Amino acid sequence: MIASLASEPQVQIVTSRYAETYAAWQRDPEAYWAQAAEDIHWFKRWDRVLDSSRAPFYRWFPGGSVNTCYNALDRHVEAGRGAQAALIYDSPITRVIRSFTYAELLNQVKLFAGALKAQGVTKGDRVIIYMPAVPEAVIAMLACARIGAIHSVVFGGFAPRELAIRLDDCTPKLIVSASCGIEPTRTIPYKPLLDEAIEIAAHKPQGVIVLQRPQVKATLLPGRDHDWDELMARARPAECVPVAATDPLYILYTSGSTGKPKGVVRDNAGHMVGLKWSMHGVYDMKPGDVFWAASDVGWVVGHSYIVYAPLLHGCTTILFEGKPVGTPDAGVFWRVIEQHKVAALFTAPTSFRAIRREDPNGEFIRKYDLSNFRTLFLAGERADPDTVRWAEEQVKKPVIDHWWQTETAWAIAANCMGLGMLPVKHGSPTKAVPGYDVRVFDPAGQEVERGESGAIVVKLPLPPAAMLTLWNNDTGYISSYMQEYPGWYKTGDAGMQDADGYLYIMSRTDDVFNVAGHRLSTGSIEEVLAGHPAVAECAAIGVRDEMKGQVPIGFVVLKAGVDRSEAEVRNELVQRVRDQIGAVASFKTALVVKQLPKTRSGKILRGTMRRIADGEPWPMPATIEDPSVLDAITQSLAAEGYGKR
Repeated sequence: MIASLASEPQVQIVTSRYAETYAAWQRDPEAYWAQAAEDIHWFKRWDRVLDSSRAPFYRWFPGGSVNTCYNALDRHVEAGRGAQAALIYDSPITRVIRSFTYAELLNQVKLFAGALKAQGVTKGDRVIIYMPAVPEAVIAMLACARIGAIHSVVFGGFAPRELAIRLDDCTPKLIVSASCGIEPTRTIPYKPLLDEAIEIAAHKPQGVIVLQRPQVKATLLPGRDHDWDELMARARPAECVPVAATDPLYILYTSGSTGKPKGVVRDNAGHMVGLKWSMHGVYDMKPGDVFWAASDVGWVVGHSYIVYAPLLHGCTTILFEGKPVGTPDAGVFWRVIEQHKVAALFTAPTSFRAIRREDPNGEFIRKYDLSNFRTLFLAGERADPDTVRWAEEQVKKPVIDHWWQTETAWAIAANCMGLGMLPVKHGSPTKAVPGYDVRVFDPAGQEVERGESGAIVVKLPLPPAAMLTLWNNDTGYISSYMQEYPGWYKTGDAGMQDADGYLYIMSRTDDVFNVAGHRLSTGSIEEVLAGHPAVAECAAIGVRDEMKGQVPIGFVVLKAGVDRSEAEVRNELVQRVRDQIGAVASFKTALVVKQLPKTRSGKILRGTMRRIADGEPWPMPATIEDPSVLDAITQSLAAEGYGKR
């Protein structure tokens, strides 16, 4: 089934420099990245491009000295571009739009960097940033970078226990927070959550800085807590502190299989080199273009493509505090694109499935002027072909799926628009980006034939901007990523590569299930379910079965306005899977649900759903958007006899 996904190209493009660029990287990777490094400012040039003496702990540009904030802000102001918009904050939830020029943003960052210094924060200290999608979160990140402090952004509203785990792991000197986060239907006070986390944690920060938002005023603890505005009013601007190229810029926690979060460590110079290359190589952005990553600063997408990459490249970046639907309607993305003249949007496929569900005929899209819009990029989860086709039909622009991870910071595979667009194959994020040698291995660590599925791995060293290690956990870095296939990075994703070198990312390796000895992926089942005209979005999981080991179950959300019976749709879905994958799938259960359980970043909680179906204990995910959805899923599964084992 997976091999059949390598369909004929959907769009024919005239020329591309991809092949020659990828070949140039392959011939001499160090020379290639040395050339790319000329695009950033160095206080002191590197001694060598790559230090591989402690492999797999590689270091890029050792001996060099840089400052990420200088490259993101000062450099552009000094070049005479201070009046250009750097950051546009658009909050349909609060009905506020604010724009900061490069000069204005630099001034704010200088002041907050001075405020951090006044609180005793110095080079190498850690600062946790626990904030919603507000400009001050961006300012805090850049201010940390300015003085050489290491920031760790934790998604605002995270549960106290999860925040406490991060406090104990990175031991911050200071926490920067806000009084509240604002959702479309509720306001979430952050300070009680933060206070509880500090109480639980063994490590106690020296201080807390709180941005008081007008919707909720937080109670400050005398002697420990400080008001953002009061500190800024008396702050003295701080200048950039040169740091070693290999010094950490930030720690970003991602979920670990053991339940213990993994603190991905990113450096300064390599991070800048990789991200700046990606802005033109992958996204075809030019300085002055408006780039919008519809994410949150708490996720890797927000780090890479709201804050750092657009500013390093001299673009205008959008910080959006809203949802794709409901703030106020399914036309909000198009309003933002028109109003701010967005050239490229980067969002998750989940966003477009939500928009499609509310506006299946694209009526909102046609209300807005998209003449400045060039490209839609999708990532964060698998972009099913049905959603991609719908987006192509509606926006009449290239829709580019690409694949990357928290650990890599930028795309592993993409249709590199800056090199000239390659033919699109629906279901594929196209080919490996220069910097990544991607292969597909069997369980024994042998490369499989083209068209066969397996574990996707990347040859070491990973390119600039990829993680260096895990914070205070070199052993975990090895065991999680490097041990299973020595010399290769284990992505944890499964899929295949076709005869043309196009990759197909079908699932996480733990989303591959075994039905009577036949290995199937959730992605292959979901692709068939998503193709049904009544289905807005779907998920598939493999659950335990005494006879077959595992069998798949599908969950579907129907499009708005579907007037057919659920029983009829369910029967048709079962037949579709039987027709397109075969009886070997043993697909007999399709459940119609109102919503799928998701994280705040839009990823479907398939693992939690599987544990519910199998009757296993399961913790409430810290990142879940709406816990009540899991109650409904539990009830639906129970009605089918699952979850009572």
